Amino acid sequence: MARLPVLNLALRSIANRRATAILTVLTVAISVMLFLGVEKVRHGARESFENTISGVDLIVGARSSPVNLLLYSVFHIGDATNNITWESYETVAGAPGVAWTVPISLGDSHRGHRVIGTNPTLFEHYQYGRGRHLEFASGRSFDSLFEAVIGAAVARELGYQTGEDIIVAHGMGDVGFIEHDSNPFTVVGVLAPTGTPLDQSVMVTLEAIEAIHLGGATGSGATLPADELRAMDLTPDQLTAFFVGLDSPVAALRLQRAINTYPEEPLQAVIPGVALAQLWSIVGVAERTLAAVAAFVVLTGLVSILTAILTSLNERRREMAILRALGARPGHVFVLLVAEAAIVALAGAVLGALATYGALNVLSPVLEARFGIVLPGLTPGLYDLAIVGAVTGAAALLGLFPAWRAYRNSLADGMTIKL
Repeated sequence: MARLPVLNLALRSIANRRATAILTVLTVAISVMLFLGVEKVRHGARESFENTISGVDLIVGARSSPVNLLLYSVFHIGDATNNITWESYETVAGAPGVAWTVPISLGDSHRGHRVIGTNPTLFEHYQYGRGRHLEFASGRSFDSLFEAVIGAAVARELGYQTGEDIIVAHGMGDVGFIEHDSNPFTVVGVLAPTGTPLDQSVMVTLEAIEAIHLGGATGSGATLPADELRAMDLTPDQLTAFFVGLDSPVAALRLQRAINTYPEEPLQAVIPGVALAQLWSIVGVAERTLAAVAAFVVLTGLVSILTAILTSLNERRREMAILRALGARPGHVFVLLVAEAAIVALAGAVLGALATYGALNVLSPVLEARFGIVLPGLTPGLYDLAIVGAVTGAAALLGLFPAWRAYRNSLADGMTIKL
């Protein structure tokens, strides 16, 4: 009988126990899929957070924690502890070294999407990613009182286009109980997708926010005709927060200290990068825990390979003895079992990686639309190749133990087993 190469013999041996092999491959594939999926979503969430705002030197709002100010002003999570006066905004905007400011006013919504009161400087100075500017998929910026610009996700989910009228409601929620329906807003622009909370937002003028709230939160004063409202002074009394860009970033710490000690009212200025670092220090424990759980799932899949080989080892003692009788050396038997473990792990890891990217490509639009998480790199790369190699190598190492046991089984021991 011609001596078969060890690899070919290992493949035939696996095929001979195909049911057990398939289940083991599926176990490894599911564990690798979970690990890679968690890693992709984890890194995608971090990158989406870090890329949400760029080119802003300071964020100014009412005094609270830096993380809270960052969350409600940039990520639209939570609410402000207080508003700041327009006079304080003008003081900071006119400070030496301030190049531009973008005021924002929050507190209203449209069918569950946050409404941002601002001015056209948002579309000029707001950046995301690595210095990318906002672009319009259609239409233009607002330049009149009751005009609105909507994010890409709002347009997609609600089927809006330029020229349609929308009604803003007070407060957040899918259903607005106090609707400012006397003067609806006309959509004049749709932003291109950014992967930031702006995709989920409706942007209107600060003056419009002031107009619909004349007479209080119910907006009873906004029943006036639009032409009459345009003739009024609608400079807002308060803002939620504002972004600051400086002529030179080195002046950020000096201005931050001046704002934090502003005597007229309690203000707080935060550097976005520093606040983001604090945010990740808070959620880092949960992030690392999730990664550790995913890693242990992969280890469980590898142990299943070891268990399958050990379980069948006693039944295969006669097989090993026959191989020895046909001329196979103990080293051949040792390499055979290690090769089987590595092949099963390799098949499972490759299948798991392919399934991961298939699932991520399907789920990526949902994650972006609902959570603003943009998953980077939806095609396999070197990292995935390293994971597949690591899983295969780990399985080969775990296969050393049953291979050593088989190596020590003598030819006589195998031939004397009673059937």
